[in-house]
Amino acid sequence: MNNNRITLRVWGDYACFTRPEMKVERVSYPVMTPSAARGMLEAVFWEPQICYLIDTIHVVKRGRWFSFRRNEVAKVIQLGSVKVWMEAPEKFKPIQADDPGSKIPPKRESTRAQRNMLALQEVEYLITAEVRPTELGKQQPLVKYFEEIKRRARSGKCFHRPALGAREFAADFEYEEDAVAAFARRRQELCASQQPYDEDLGLMLYDVFALNDRAIGFQWLPEEAALTDVRPAKGKGKPAAPRFAGVQAEPQAVFFHAAVKQDVLDCHPDRVRFARRNND
Repeated sequence: MNNNRITLRVWGDYACFTRPEMKVERVSYPVMTPSAARGMLEAVFWEPQICYLIDTIHVVKRGRWFSFRRNEVAKVIQLGSVKVWMEAPEKFKPIQADDPGSKIPPKRESTRAQRNMLALQEVEYLITAEVRPTELGKQQPLVKYFEEIKRRARSGKCFHRPALGAREFAADFEYEEDAVAAFARRRQELCASQQPYDEDLGLMLYDVFALNDRAIGFQWLPEEAALTDVRPAKGKGKPAAPRFAGVQAEPQAVFFHAAVKQDVLDCHPDRVRFARRNND
């Protein structure tokens, strides 16, 4: 049995695990996706020397569907505008989300873009993931990272606030020793019905990078084709040490056939059926 597993209980008021096939309006999957679960764990702790393989997602609270419409800005702030704001704030013109524009001189275009969102309300999940070393971390003891993850999760520390899909939907989290025991405890605390949740969800987004790329490990690399940077050598006679070496990974959507059985969404790549071969 693999002991390098960690379980987080995550919950929040709102969630939106956006379907990529929806181009403009945001529509959520009914259940958290593996990529969103991985993002939750990476918000707590991440190093290029490790990667997370999502094993299972227990659905404690499915949540309720709700929709709302809001105003968003259609423009992107330019770097030059930021410099103007830093040097002379009185000359800076902010982008206002509710600006309807004007046809009367001085004319200006509307920056308002109304978007509808179909999201979930009051959700809770138990994420169980396997911690594996990447090619960059094979020389390091995995227990060092594993204990660091558990220590941060137990104390509530994170690099940035975890989110349930969309960044504006902040999530709370708590470390759990055992997913099955935690699920039974939460069901009892919530006085939930004994009727298990089963649903065939069809195709679901698994990740935006191939799993083999994650197994190699990610590092920030220069944009040039030659992905090798050399640091200046310290002292005479010492050869320059390569700082970066590798290949540039291209994002690609990977889908799998998702099904919730007995309140559990199985996500382990060795057990699920992908819609396309990984790393195609």
